[in-house]
Amino acid sequence: MDYDPLAKVIDESLIVSKKTVEKLSAFKTDDKFCELPGENIFEEKERLSTLINSLIDRLNAGIVNNPSKLWVMSQFQPTLEIASDEDTEGREHFARHLEAIMDIFEIESSDGLLGFYLG
Repeated sequence: MDYDPLAKVIDESLIVSKKTVEKLSAFKTDDKFCELPGENIFEEKERLSTLINSLIDRLNAGIVNNPSKLWVMSQFQPTLEIASDEDTEGREHFARHLEAIMDIFEIESSDGLLGFYLG
């Protein structure tokens, strides 16, 4: 059986207020990945932004009914699987955006989930 890093995530309840949902929605509208190095980064920026925004949509659709760290990390996992194929710079910048989402939910640690896929 394959190792599932989600099994190491320590669950905790999250407080999800209207303000939390508003912050998440505002983050979706932010211009993302502007800090990517190099020239001709348009395709990479669009690809990574679409991936993050899709995650935000899933989180917005279910966080009120599933206010837990484990649920949030379970939503991160398929996104992380896709992002793990990016180059090092892309993965590092992607991790920063995921950490910003974690900050919105006041999640202090992914318990190794981000490192497993992006490290």
